[in-house]
Amino acid sequence: MHSPRKVAIVTGAGTGIGKHVAVALLQAGYSVVLAGRRKEVLEATAREADAAGTQTLVVPTDVSEPSSVRALFAATNDAFGRLDLLFNNAGINAPPVALEELTPQQWKAVVDVNLTGVFFCTQEAFKLMKRQQPRGGRIINNGSISAHAPRPNSAPYTATKHAITGLTKSTSLDGRPYDIACGQIDIGNAGTAMTEKMKSGVAQADGSTAVEPTMDPRDVARAVVYMASLPLDANVQFLTVMATKMPFIGRG
Repeated sequence: MHSPRKVAIVTGAGTGIGKHVAVALLQAGYSVVLAGRRKEVLEATAREADAAGTQTLVVPTDVSEPSSVRALFAATNDAFGRLDLLFNNAGINAPPVALEELTPQQWKAVVDVNLTGVFFCTQEAFKLMKRQQPRGGRIINNGSISAHAPRPNSAPYTATKHAITGLTKSTSLDGRPYDIACGQIDIGNAGTAMTEKMKSGVAQADGSTAVEPTMDPRDVARAVVYMASLPLDANVQFLTVMATKMPFIGRG
């Protein structure tokens, strides 16, 4: 079966940015495959976004497990017959402790999801996008402001997000012969559960604690939909969308 609509996979689709992007893509006319670890929150997103229930597919997925990722892409192909867009969004953080206090398990958990998981999903997307007709598709990676500059006590997260920039560039280059476009969105202070603590103050580089402004995550979703809307001969390579007054641009 081939879907008359474009088909997207969103990882980490149950909450936060992933949920808002999944809803926005559905509103933009996509069929959306919702991937994430918790089936119940994925199903809640699907119910909220797709009253008819015909344009979503819920696939519980652990992106750090290759067999789980293979099953996600097989289910997508079985249900819709192709893949036009992959939004690599799933990500986790480590506790904000001193660098030397991080355990090997905490480091590895972040790398496994934020970097290796993106790679596994990208591999499977390549396989599907190269063989489908019409050929090609788009991959958008969720980088983060942390792909540019760290917060205090964020070594695992920052390292993986810097690495995503390299993976985005390699994916863009290696996908070029096959009409696979790849870009990256770097998001700063979108108002989700992950940034809730910013309302009460978060650590700054100078040792102080400060409340930081946040932005509506629906505006992030609109930016992803714009990136996805381009024809495959045009690509937003890197896009930064952030709360205008967050303390990112500037010294100290």
